[in-house]
Amino acid sequence: MNTKRTSVAADDRTGLRADVLIGGGGFAGLALAIALRQGLGESFRVIVADPAFGRDARDEGRASAIAAAARRLFETIGVWQEVAGEAQPILDMVVTDSRLQDVMRPTYLTFAGEIAPGEPFAHMVENHRVVAALTRRASADGVELRADAVRGIAVRGDRIDATLSDDSVVSARLVVAADGARSAIREACGIQSFGWDYEQSGIVTTVEHERDHDGRAEEHFLPAGPFAILPLKGRRSSIVWTEQASEAERIVALSDPEFHIELERRFGLKLGEIKAVGPRRAFPLGLSVARSFAGERVALVGDAAHVIHPIAGQGLNLGLRDVAALAEAVADAARLGLDIGGADVLDRYQRWRRFDTMTMGVATDGLNRLFSNRSDALRVVRDIGLGMVERMPRLKDVFIREAAGLTGEVPKLLRGEAL
Repeated sequence: MNTKRTSVAADDRTGLRADVLIGGGGFAGLALAIALRQGLGESFRVIVADPAFGRDARDEGRASAIAAAARRLFETIGVWQEVAGEAQPILDMVVTDSRLQDVMRPTYLTFAGEIAPGEPFAHMVENHRVVAALTRRASADGVELRADAVRGIAVRGDRIDATLSDDSVVSARLVVAADGARSAIREACGIQSFGWDYEQSGIVTTVEHERDHDGRAEEHFLPAGPFAILPLKGRRSSIVWTEQASEAERIVALSDPEFHIELERRFGLKLGEIKAVGPRRAFPLGLSVARSFAGERVALVGDAAHVIHPIAGQGLNLGLRDVAALAEAVADAARLGLDIGGADVLDRYQRWRRFDTMTMGVATDGLNRLFSNRSDALRVVRDIGLGMVERMPRLKDVFIREAAGLTGEVPKLLRGEAL
């Protein structure tokens, strides 16, 4: 991909013009497109480009915890209603810390699952269901979906031209990079990222079990990393299982009976007999934060801007906070007749999001380093710390509200208000 700045007139190879072009049709890209289209009306043209459009949605076995604030965003843009029937509320959560060979796994910390009566702090839902609902909503709202990748960008005065993989050119006032951790748009802008590889992988799969989970989420801190059991609809749970990268590769490659043995050692039998029923995959884990969340007429959202450890289940929700902040900044500028791709608009977005992102990145990095080790001394210290938090209900309430995405300067969409 290449980028350049030029004063030459717009390329006449295409008549495609848009207010906003979004590269990437995942959670963040589609949610942003829908929010802008609904907030600014039919005359506001939004195009989303992603080569995955037109393919059958793949179930990769991944599910996400949709925090309360993110759920409010989805409700506001008319998407949550489509997936609510498949969403499992997290009614409570327990945290344990032990070694793999320990017979007992004492509970050190518990959280009630509601931020207000009748409002769970999070719901679990499979990713492919949400993406499918977002795609349908975007299409119904008049968002243009193109099965192409953004291959190059060039700033031309008050617009930016994006060359797509079919060689067509879209001229937009703003381009949004929502194209994932290896964002080609970010690289085209010359925006570097800093961070590190944890040399860990997260194994994900879906497990059926004999007994009901009753909406309980569990996080077992083991020396290799956290083993999370997250409730899904029915007698099913989503597993996010952290191991050293080489060990994760070995485990994923095991035969079904051998994989079952490794899974049962960590899952236990408290929910009766278990069986892995979804695809199993391992994803590399690391920390990566873009040095800037904005370039010239370009904004970064979601994994294109930041990737954090899944230890707190906040990666997806962090991206949707980006979406809500950017949508509000763009909508406010459009209504005032300002340049939606101007530096002042993008500066507002970046100020809004960067501190929160850095705080979450530091927190998840510290938690991973504290818990993913074999030090008995550190284990004693952290277990004392967890026990102290368990005895401080007000502090636990703060943690729950932070996990729900309801602290700090909360954008309108995350409060359940339309743009």
